[in-house]
Amino acid sequence: MAALAMIMGMATTTTAAQQQRFSAREKAEFVQLHNKARAAVGVGPVAWSDVLAAKALEHASYCQKQHIQGQYGENLWWSYGAGTTGTPADAMSYWLAEKAKYYYDSNYCSAGELGCAHYTQVVWRRTAYVGCARVTCNRNGIGTMIACNYFPRGNMKNERPY
Repeated sequence: MAALAMIMGMATTTTAAQQQRFSAREKAEFVQLHNKARAAVGVGPVAWSDVLAAKALEHASYCQKQHIQGQYGENLWWSYGAGTTGTPADAMSYWLAEKAKYYYDSNYCSAGELGCAHYTQVVWRRTAYVGCARVTCNRNGIGTMIACNYFPRGNMKNERPY
């Protein structure tokens, strides 16, 4: 009986997220916003990947703010509390705001190493694909989480993004 209670408890904590599918328009908006930022620094465009979107959904479903290390680059955005839908523009404006902290000439971020990593991932010159997912969370104070995965990954140590 104790084992059943433990399994039931695990089931309730792992189902704390509900996927909110991106429409075709929202997927196109993600790509367009990425490509606008990339064009501003002279790097080529990215295209949408459903494979990366599925991987992003896997992470976002955990409703955790920590990045998962792996073969893909990753950006996370979240809102606090219920009632926030989370749009491509919400996530992208947050990530692109980090540009003000990045100094290309010295490849330095005034907010620490991770303080502009979202921005540099968006504009990483070798990245060719992006896929994003959105979930509604009911724990950890998170209302909505958006995760985007990138391939090839960026933010390689001692390299400039563009």
